[in-house]
Amino acid sequence: MVTAGTGNPNVTLLRVPQVAEYNRAARHDTPGVVEIQERPMALELILIRVAFMGVADDDPGSVKVVKGTFTVTALATALSATVWVVVYVALDLPRSAAIPFLYQILTVAGLIFLARTKRFTLFHNSQLLMYLVFPFLLMWSLGGFANGSAVAIWAIAAPLIAVGGKAWPWLGGFAVLALFSGAADASFAASAPVVPPTGIVVMFVLNLVGVVFMVFIALGYSVRERNKARAALDAKHAELEVEQEKSERLLLNVLPASIAERLKGGEEVIADLVPDVTVLFADIVGFTTLSKDMAPQEVVEFLNGVFGDLDDLADSFGLDKIKTLGDGYMVVGNATRPLPEHASAVLDMALVMRDRVADRPFGPGRLVFRIGVDTGYAVGAVIGKKRFSYDLWGNTINAASRMESHGIPGEVQVTERVTQLIGHLFDFDERGKIEVKGIGEMTTFLLRGRKKSTLTIGDETAERAAWRADPA
Repeated sequence: MVTAGTGNPNVTLLRVPQVAEYNRAARHDTPGVVEIQERPMALELILIRVAFMGVADDDPGSVKVVKGTFTVTALATALSATVWVVVYVALDLPRSAAIPFLYQILTVAGLIFLARTKRFTLFHNSQLLMYLVFPFLLMWSLGGFANGSAVAIWAIAAPLIAVGGKAWPWLGGFAVLALFSGAADASFAASAPVVPPTGIVVMFVLNLVGVVFMVFIALGYSVRERNKARAALDAKHAELEVEQEKSERLLLNVLPASIAERLKGGEEVIADLVPDVTVLFADIVGFTTLSKDMAPQEVVEFLNGVFGDLDDLADSFGLDKIKTLGDGYMVVGNATRPLPEHASAVLDMALVMRDRVADRPFGPGRLVFRIGVDTGYAVGAVIGKKRFSYDLWGNTINAASRMESHGIPGEVQVTERVTQLIGHLFDFDERGKIEVKGIGEMTTFLLRGRKKSTLTIGDETAERAAWRADPA
C-alpha cells in the first residue's frame, strides 16, 4: 500500500490497486481515510483533497458526500471565474472584472479557512451569499440585464446547492434581487459602460453554458457519489443477509425450527407444558472403552457420521433432536411441532437405529445401541442467555433416560405406558420388574417390531403417510 500526504493530519490518501471509489471512507463512515486508484490524475488528487476539507471525523457517509459536493463546486466556480475576469479585462471593464476576481480571492481564503478549522457552516453560508450577491453586482456594473448578458443567472446557484434543506431563504433572496434588478434596470442601463455587441453575445453564451455546466457538474458529482454510496450500502446489505442466513442456520442447528422462530419473533422466555410427547434416549454401548485408543479426530469423525445419520433419520420421521450427550443421543416427538403419531414414529426410528444404523463397523465388532423410550407429559424450555439450548424436563424424560441406562445392549426398552399407548401396532416382550434408580420398581418391555398386520420396518404406515402429506 502506498500513502500520499494531504497536508491534513485528519486525512490520509491511500492508493489501492484496482479501487476507483475514492470516497469509500464516506460510504463506510471511516473517518479521514480515502481510497483512490493506483495512478490517480493530479486533478483527481486535488478534488479529493478539496472534497474532504470540510468533512468532520464523525460525519455520516451521506453528509460527507454533500459537503464534498459543495466544496468541489465552490472550487470549480472559482476556477471558471477566471474566464470572466479575462474577458472583462479584454473588454476594458476593470470594475466588472474586479467582481469575479474578488470572488476568487474570497473563495481561496475560505477554502484555506475551511481546511484549518473545519467550520463548514460558516464557509457554506459565506459561499452562498457570494453566489447570490456577486452575480447581481456584476450585472448592475454592466448596466442591467441586456448589457450584462443576464449574468445574474449565476445567482440561482445559491438555492440550488444549499445544504441541509435551507434552499427557501436563498430562493427568496434570489427573487427579491431579481425583482429589484428588473425594477431598476432602466437606471442601471443609463450608466452602462460601452460593451460591443459581440462581447454581449459572447457573455450570453458564456453565462448560459457556464451555469448549465456548473449545475451539471454539481448534480452529476452528487448523483455519482450517492450512487456509489447506495451501491456500497447494497453490498453491505447483501453481506448482512449472508451473515443473517449463516446465523439462522446456526440457530437451527442449536434449536428446533419452531423454537428458533419464536425467539426471532421476540419471545424472551419460552417455557411450555407439553402434555403428550414420546422421548427416546440412545447410547453407544462400549464407546468409552473402544474409543480410548482412537485419535481425537477419529472419534469426532465417527460420532459425526453416526449422529449425522440419526439427525437425518429423525427429520424423516418428523422428530426433533434435542441434544447429544457424549456418545448419547436424545430425540422427541410432538414437543415443538404437531405429530399425532409421535409414539409410533419414535418406535419406528428406534427399530431403524437398532437394526440398520447400528449395522456399521465399530472397533472389533459392530455398532450397538442401548435405547430407552417413554411417553407422557414434559416441560420444554429454552435455557441460557448466551449459549442457550432447548431442553425437556419431567417424569417422562427421567423414565426414558432410565430405560436406556438400565437397558440391554442391542435392545429397545420401553415403559408400560408405551405399550398401553401403541401396543396395537407393535410387538413387545415383557422384561418384568426392575429397580430403576430414582424411580423405584417398574415393569418394562422390550420392543420386538411392528405387528404383522402393519407395514414392515422401514416402510410407512398409513398414518405416517397421511402425516407426511399434511404435517400440519
